Amino acid sequence: MEPAARPGAVDAPAAPAVRDGVVARSSLSRRLTEAQRVVQVSAPAGSGKTVLLRSWIADSGLDKQVAWVVVPAGCDAPRFWISVADALRGTSAGSALVRVLTAAPDLDGWTVVERLLDDLAALADRIWLVIDDLHELCPPETLRQLELLIMRAPPDLRFVLVTRSDVRLGLHRLRLSGELTEIRAADLRFSPAEARALLNTADVPLSDSAMTVLYERTEGWAAGLRLAALSLAGHPDPERFAAEFGGSERTVAEYLLAEVLDRQPEEARRLLLRTSILDRVNGELADLLTGDSGGERVLQRLEAAGAFVVSLDARRSAFRYHQLFAELLQLELRASAPDELPTLHEAAAGWYAEHGYAVEAVRHAQAARNWDLAARVLSDHWIGLGLAGLGGTAHELLARFPAAVIAADAELAAREAGDQLTRGSLAEAERYLALSARALESIPANRRGRAQVVFAAVRMQLARKRGDITAVAEQARPLLAAAGQGQQELGGDLRALALINLGIAEMWTSRVDEADRHLTDGIALAREIGRPYLELNGLAFLAQLASWRSFPLGAERGRQAIELAAKHGWADEPVAGVAYMAIGVAMIVQGRIEDAEHALGQAERIVRTEADPAAGMRLRYGRGMLEYVSGRPDAALRAFQDAQRLSDSLITPHTLAPRLRSHLLQTLARGGRTDRVEQALASMDTAERKRGETRIAEASLRLAQHDPQAAVAVLGPVIDGSAPLQNAHLWDVQALLLQAIACDTLGDAAAARRALEGALDRAEPERLLFPFLYDPAPDLLDRHRRLGTAHAALIAEILGLLAGREPGAASDGPRRLREPLSHAEARVLRYLPTKLSAPEIADEMYLSVNTVKTHMRHLYDKLGTHRRHEAVEQARALGLLAPSPRRP
Repeated sequence: MEPAARPGAVDAPAAPAVRDGVVARSSLSRRLTEAQRVVQVSAPAGSGKTVLLRSWIADSGLDKQVAWVVVPAGCDAPRFWISVADALRGTSAGSALVRVLTAAPDLDGWTVVERLLDDLAALADRIWLVIDDLHELCPPETLRQLELLIMRAPPDLRFVLVTRSDVRLGLHRLRLSGELTEIRAADLRFSPAEARALLNTADVPLSDSAMTVLYERTEGWAAGLRLAALSLAGHPDPERFAAEFGGSERTVAEYLLAEVLDRQPEEARRLLLRTSILDRVNGELADLLTGDSGGERVLQRLEAAGAFVVSLDARRSAFRYHQLFAELLQLELRASAPDELPTLHEAAAGWYAEHGYAVEAVRHAQAARNWDLAARVLSDHWIGLGLAGLGGTAHELLARFPAAVIAADAELAAREAGDQLTRGSLAEAERYLALSARALESIPANRRGRAQVVFAAVRMQLARKRGDITAVAEQARPLLAAAGQGQQELGGDLRALALINLGIAEMWTSRVDEADRHLTDGIALAREIGRPYLELNGLAFLAQLASWRSFPLGAERGRQAIELAAKHGWADEPVAGVAYMAIGVAMIVQGRIEDAEHALGQAERIVRTEADPAAGMRLRYGRGMLEYVSGRPDAALRAFQDAQRLSDSLITPHTLAPRLRSHLLQTLARGGRTDRVEQALASMDTAERKRGETRIAEASLRLAQHDPQAAVAVLGPVIDGSAPLQNAHLWDVQALLLQAIACDTLGDAAAARRALEGALDRAEPERLLFPFLYDPAPDLLDRHRRLGTAHAALIAEILGLLAGREPGAASDGPRRLREPLSHAEARVLRYLPTKLSAPEIADEMYLSVNTVKTHMRHLYDKLGTHRRHEAVEQARALGLLAPSPRRP
């Protein structure tokens, strides 16, 4: 589906034009028209060379100016030069200049060239000499004669050389002088828009997804697209045909057989067939699979000949085959030598394993049904695949093993346990770990150490998912020990893995300082050893940890993690969802509801709650906060209850459990279910009842029961700091706000003002608006603003949110501040309505005159004014100052 156009956006390019059933290639036609002496069009069969040239000639009106020569297979010099002379005589300008050339036994090509040069010396009008299928021209001497004609031809004789492979013509001098225009396979490849236009000419309706699949399979190859269009026309199920279209499709197979494969010598044909099982091939692999030598030379020749062989590096040492051609080759190999396939796959697996290409080695070993080799290679590289962010690839490889093979192999069983853990099946992970543990002793001694390391790594991650901090520490110790010994060259990997998992478990279990240290060390080590996926894991959870001390810092760490994930293509990995959680909660806390909804929505899309209950609990907790301040208390209650169930499933109590329970109880109390809250409080032990979060929940209950005196009493220890609240700056704000609400209800205005100003003091630095949205008190805030406060702008923002406006949203009143006032600027603002001069304000505030003037300049800028009286009026309009006592 195309995105909606943005206001002011540049219009998308128009769809390619179609004339007489041919897609116009305007950019290529322009290059042909602007070309100088020689154009070389070099590309494989079916690339659209001839169609392009004929379309260009017709559109440019060059019919009478083009001499077209097609070189037949095995063409000799006399036949070629007679064809050239006849073609030149067929043009308007050449008809009067070029003499008739007839066949003769002694016809000499060099003489003919000299004669043509003499005939064309007076040429005053442009002629284009097109030589098609130039690769068929022989012997080599004829090419040297053509080179002479090109280099000495008059300026108005232009050449278009059309060939499937580069020919040995000395055109390098023309290339250096800018007189050679080259159009190659990559230039002729159809764009997606041109492919769509081509199918439209055949009246083939295809969905965007089917069109994308077809385009990717043909790789923009013109003949492949045309053959697909012919087959699709009138097909009863074009969507299915497009999805299944490949090199084995009859029309494509016939074309590639006739035009490419059957034209190859036996040596090249054998190489193509036997190496077609590979995604990429080099000379060494080709020699191994064919039993011959010189494979790289053959591959280079095939690429130069345009035989659908594509070079993958500048040295032309690694190659791949066009997808449709590879499929045809595989079909031919299965038909001609099916018994050789297992041997070929096994040989390839051995080569890949020896050279460190684990994924390719496993795939070929599995194709050969050599399960022992596949299992050993996968086991040896399992940790590396996971730490490289290739968990999906590892899962795909593991899924290809028969279940009986996995169950009987202790190493594979441990890998299956890790895979089940990643996918959220904790019970299945436990079952496969048990199978692996029973068979560990059966593993050969030279492999047992690595197997034990993998077993410990999976055990550690299972314990972390279940919130079992003791078990995490137990399993981390052998990993750290193995890392210290540099076991199996995984020392840095194991240490980073252990540190990050240990830090995550400590974070979820209130060991904040240890978690910070282990996560930071693990991230630094992952960065040092080049393991960005491990670094991403550490950063995502460090963002959560940072949020408990500073929400903006947590959001910043979260964005760093998201950027790293996007850079490596991991934006949809569950760990990226953890980073989105940190961002989302920070947005909720700051009252940025729309941004919070987006971030939490991203997290909910990719976090697997069943695979990581602790992260799932945090996600549902954040959703509950967002739902409540969005005016959906019932949805908030359900989210908090879901989070509570996940919290209860963890073995070690989660560090957020007391806070979650407090929010759950507060939501119940505000919904009128005070009896349930009373029962919950009564069931708590003394230590839990005295916690700061519990006291805040009880204060909410007492206010809901219209007992503000009891609320003040229960909040006392939270206000004076004697009730424990670890890293709870947000909770401090709520405690003071509830105190202000309770005191105001009791009629103690002075105490209410002190508590409310204290809440605003703590909220201002990080814009902690959530408590004011969670416990709305608009009348109290408005009165406080009118009576004077250092936080008038913050109150105005809170009142705007409570009135249903997002931060920064337009309103019917005056526009908002350009940016928030600092504490010092807000103090200076209070003096502006007075008659005090800047030096007198400086004396009152114990500041220098220059400092006061600087604050005043900043005030004017943020208020969008230029004079003092304008600043006062604007501040009053924005609610930053009390209204003027004068009547209008």
